[in-house]
Amino acid sequence: MGLENIYTELIAEESRNPENRHHLASPTVTLKGRNPSCGDEITLELEVENGVVKDASFTGVGCAISQASTSMMIDLIKGESVDEAKRLSEMFLGMIKGDITDDDALEDLGDAIALKNISNLPARVKCAVLSWHTLDNALEEKKE
Repeated sequence: MGLENIYTELIAEESRNPENRHHLASPTVTLKGRNPSCGDEITLELEVENGVVKDASFTGVGCAISQASTSMMIDLIKGESVDEAKRLSEMFLGMIKGDITDDDALEDLGDAIALKNISNLPARVKCAVLSWHTLDNALEEKKE
């Protein structure tokens, strides 16, 4: 898949998913994630109750990759257990690092597999992983 296709697909995906970009009424954890090298900045809000990510949203600014990656992540983790959210995060980060390359093994990532080829674009990797690292930190912070 060419570079333009990746960007076009991600931008289109993001523009179809504005429902993840808002403030939650009662988040139990809120954490900012920043990528100083390119200026991406997100605030992730999670509502975690009884070990389940009941709701999640984000606000912030950034490139198409960081925004699309964040939106896809939220679609994946909403309604999942904290453990499953962590597992998905590990899987996504493993895919981006190139440690997990088998598409069947990555099936659980759904649309986020579209970001797989970002691993070939070192300058964009930080954009793709920003929200996932922020999620990991937020879940660590939230440990009950």
